[in-house]
Amino acid sequence: MIDLETLNQLVTEFYDKMSSWEQSVVKETGYSLAQVHTIEVLGSHGSMRMKELASKLGITTGTLTVQVDKLVTADLIERLPHPEDRRSIVVALTSDGQTIHQRHNQLHLDLMRELTQNVNEQDAQHLINTLRQMNKEF
Repeated sequence: MIDLETLNQLVTEFYDKMSSWEQSVVKETGYSLAQVHTIEVLGSHGSMRMKELASKLGITTGTLTVQVDKLVTADLIERLPHPEDRRSIVVALTSDGQTIHQRHNQLHLDLMRELTQNVNEQDAQHLINTLRQMNKEF
């Protein structure tokens, strides 16, 4: 039987620590956490429609429009015509946006390397499989 109390405590503790780390890293960039998350999603998944991006971020399209406007002004995101639907637009990272994504992603990779330095390959694979399964439940 799964010890839900312990699992809940550990996941919450990890989330809190990860959030604190993320806040400190993002603070140094001069961009908001929401802006960096928008850049992260576009960097990981490529250009997409606003509705799809809002869904991936878990926010409304209205909230996303404000974020995108700021990122367009900062020349990190651009609005482009949809390649197959003239009525629609997609948003994509600019060259500067891709640079920010790559730097931020490298910080994440460095953190994962540090956090897993004492985890053996088999345990790491179990963790990957467990997280994949848990992510499917959302």
